[in-house]
Amino acid sequence: MRLLPAAMLVLVGLACASLTIGAASISILEASRDPWAALILMQSRLPRTLAVILTGAALAVAGVVLQALVRNRFVGPETTGTAESATLGLLAVTIVFPASPLWAKMVAASVAAMLGTALFVAVIRRLPVREVMLVPIAGLVLSGVIGSVATFVGWQTDLLQYVNGWLLSGEFSGVLAGRYELLWVAAAAAGLAWFAADRFAILGLGDNVATGLGLSPASVMRLGLAVVAVVTAMVITTVGLIPFVGLVVPNIVARIMGDNLRASIPVVAVFGAVLLLACDLLGRLIRYPYEIPVGTILGVVGAAIFLWLLYRRPAHG
Repeated sequence: MRLLPAAMLVLVGLACASLTIGAASISILEASRDPWAALILMQSRLPRTLAVILTGAALAVAGVVLQALVRNRFVGPETTGTAESATLGLLAVTIVFPASPLWAKMVAASVAAMLGTALFVAVIRRLPVREVMLVPIAGLVLSGVIGSVATFVGWQTDLLQYVNGWLLSGEFSGVLAGRYELLWVAAAAAGLAWFAADRFAILGLGDNVATGLGLSPASVMRLGLAVVAVVTAMVITTVGLIPFVGLVVPNIVARIMGDNLRASIPVVAVFGAVLLLACDLLGRLIRYPYEIPVGTILGVVGAAIFLWLLYRRPAHG
């Protein structure tokens, strides 16, 4: 299919633009002969560009996996309590073990995110099967409850600034070399999802079908929850909450390619990177040389895309 190469070309073009746009005007060619330009490129521009690409790709893939697990296209990692649970885990380890290393916070956030997502799955399994719209509503309610708990605990412990930094709109202006490498873990988790794509697709047909084909629904569910939890926790830990990527990108690709997860996951990853990188560039250009957080830009763009998806008739029945 020509869709993936075309999307890759767009991504490469946006990445090149990202390397040159900023408060300091430099070009890629200058970096070969100007030490100052090379320093900016290697310590700031390149890490930021890679962070945006990894975040967009991983979140989009996590959205695909989550939608397959719950068999509902109106959910994403940011609307099921996953992000808020990761924040609660980070808050807990910060309170109990304030001097804990980054890897310990990463593990705590991942475990909490997995537990929060498992709670969401348990809740929606008690809902009427035909009431499709109750699933995202339940997710939003659960997100609100867990987020409120995290906010209250942060307020009581004078850590509200940290909670707001994790839960409010994400941004990449502070990304430097040495401060984004956790996102490679998120990318690895997203890559694992591609290898298990057939299992997720079969589970999406129902537990009985999966059991009849020799799969263990519980094992596949745990694997999917782990992928979603690790991706969300790494993103929250590194850049904060990024909305809509895991919700709208899988829906866009499904409209074009259908439900073949193994074929669509690479396209979803590239589309997610393209969407987030385009919004990041837009946030840098609107008030140049100042920046608008990418989460704010994506909130507007993502909402518009989601409304378009709701009102446009699907191409695949």
